[in-house]
Amino acid sequence: MPIQPKRESRINRLGIAGLVTSFALLIVAFAFVLYGFSANRRASEQIVATYDVKDIVSEAGRDLERAEAARRGYLLDPAPFRLRTFRETTQRLLPGLDQVRFRTGHDPVQQVRAEKLKALVIEHIASMNTSIELVRSGRAEEARRQFDVSGDSARIRVIRSLADGIEESEEERLTRLLSSERATVGWTQWLLAGVGLALIIATLGTMSMLRRFTRDLLASQARLNLLNTNLEGAVAERTADLRRANDEIQRFAYIVSHDLRSPLVNVMGFTSELESAGKAITRLIDKLDSEQPGLVDEPARLAAREDLPEALGFIRAATEKMDRLINAILTLSRQGRRVLTPERLEMNALIGEIVSGSLATQAEARGATITIDGTLPDLNHDRLAVEQVFQNLLENATKYGRPGVPNKVVVSGRSQGPRAIFEVADTGRGIPPEDHERVFELFRRSGAQDQPGEGIGLAHVRALAYRLGGTISLRSTPGEGATFIVDLPATYDTEGDS
Repeated sequence: MPIQPKRESRINRLGIAGLVTSFALLIVAFAFVLYGFSANRRASEQIVATYDVKDIVSEAGRDLERAEAARRGYLLDPAPFRLRTFRETTQRLLPGLDQVRFRTGHDPVQQVRAEKLKALVIEHIASMNTSIELVRSGRAEEARRQFDVSGDSARIRVIRSLADGIEESEEERLTRLLSSERATVGWTQWLLAGVGLALIIATLGTMSMLRRFTRDLLASQARLNLLNTNLEGAVAERTADLRRANDEIQRFAYIVSHDLRSPLVNVMGFTSELESAGKAITRLIDKLDSEQPGLVDEPARLAAREDLPEALGFIRAATEKMDRLINAILTLSRQGRRVLTPERLEMNALIGEIVSGSLATQAEARGATITIDGTLPDLNHDRLAVEQVFQNLLENATKYGRPGVPNKVVVSGRSQGPRAIFEVADTGRGIPPEDHERVFELFRRSGAQDQPGEGIGLAHVRALAYRLGGTISLRSTPGEGATFIVDLPATYDTEGDS
């Protein structure tokens, strides 16, 4: 039945609502991704800075110990390699402590400790240099006496205490940062999963609306062609009205499908962004697990490694299916809007080109053979439309064979007055009687769904047959193959003419 204005208005409103919802969800998802990246970057920088402070303080402590050991060894045995070790280690100490002060600028207490630590280290280096210089000037005994009475040991204990305090403070800060990061990862994952679920629901709702609308489109087109075939003169005015309605529906289908593609492309693009974000989160959790086992709890780990990828997989599968459906609707709409150009068609040559062309490899792979039985009646029709009718029928015939049974596809034809009757018969699995009409409906298929397809081929064939002024029907018994009968006027006059 034709689409009523009220229903068309309702479809328009639903389409706009779907678009607005999709855009809003995309904006929310994009905001979550930006926030997640920003939070992760800040947390990573702070964690790295904390690790750097701990490493620098530890390395400074080791250098100080090596310098002290070199000083003591030099007092007992002034070997050149001990002096060289002393010089190298003391030269690294002060730049490292400057880095500690720079990287703890966020904490005034740590700043005070770093300044005190640097001052004590400078004082201790000066004391060690005095001992070294005494030995180098030949006053080794005086240097050893000075070492025995100096307060170097007490100073070293204070230095160690300050270094330990700095490291403990940084360890506490690291624990807080990791805890905060774990919480951020957790709620970000749940928010992204919620947005993904909302996108799936919006996508499925829009797909359902498109399928119902497209069925109405094909029903209206079928009704128009049926009236043209059987009631030419008596219903001329009604036919014109239906044609105008059909044109409006096709234009509307094209506009809706075209406009839906833009948000769909955005959804698919942001899905890839979300997948990249999920991988970054997983890598961060893996790093935390390797460096700080036990900090990330099991629910957060499962959400990052399993729940989030699964939700994104559902989104991607739904958007890919919606993309295929939109492509099908656009194909039907474009074909309905294309101007037909009749020309002389030698059908034996046309079918032969189809069989020897793209179908040859497919038929061989499926174990099917295609033959032409006798001389086919020639037509005066639009070449592209006729090629698409028989391309779809022949491809469909080779697709559904029976295991262990050679599938023989035969194309035959005959003239019947001003009309040409073609039959495409196969020895495949056949179609049950209750599905003889359903297989011509959009997105409907029969039997086991073990072959690729979206259920648009036969619907497209019927729509083209109607435009050419003909009909298509089916004769089939399960297990004995199927025969599709195409009834066309030998000469195309006007669209839908019979």
